[in-house]
Amino acid sequence: MRRSDREVKDFQEIITIMEQCDVCRIAFNNGSYPYILPLNFGMKVIDHVIELYFHGAVEGTKYDLIKKDNRASFEMDCGHNLVTEIDRGSCTMEYKSVIGQGHMEILSDDEKYDALCILMEHYHQKEFPFNKAVMPQTKVFKLVVENVTGKVRMKKGKH
Repeated sequence: MRRSDREVKDFQEIITIMEQCDVCRIAFNNGSYPYILPLNFGMKVIDHVIELYFHGAVEGTKYDLIKKDNRASFEMDCGHNLVTEIDRGSCTMEYKSVIGQGHMEILSDDEKYDALCILMEHYHQKEFPFNKAVMPQTKVFKLVVENVTGKVRMKKGKH
């Protein structure tokens, strides 16, 4: 990382940033160009291993790409604030971000319910009684994170 003064190295601080984010962008290998899409997500951490959970329709480009190459990169960010200094003629953006890589796994029907509960819990809906009748029309997949780094840009004293 070029700006090591902004790097977040503490694992728990990275997790805290991820908990504050509400969208995760996933990039898949699609030959000449990456295929990227924003997704809602849930997260589980066990023994410093992060698993990110996603859901979608039962068919689509992302699943075709996962079958070809299940490696993926991700990015999420939050805490955006434009900071202007009129007298200096400058501006900057405050933010917190996390990027990483890992591999995707399509979950079995038996794993769907728990994964969907993890998704809902991320959005502070721990006991949300979602309609289980939609589960057959829903595919659930997860990214097992192998590499992660965080970055924070806040004006001095604002972490």
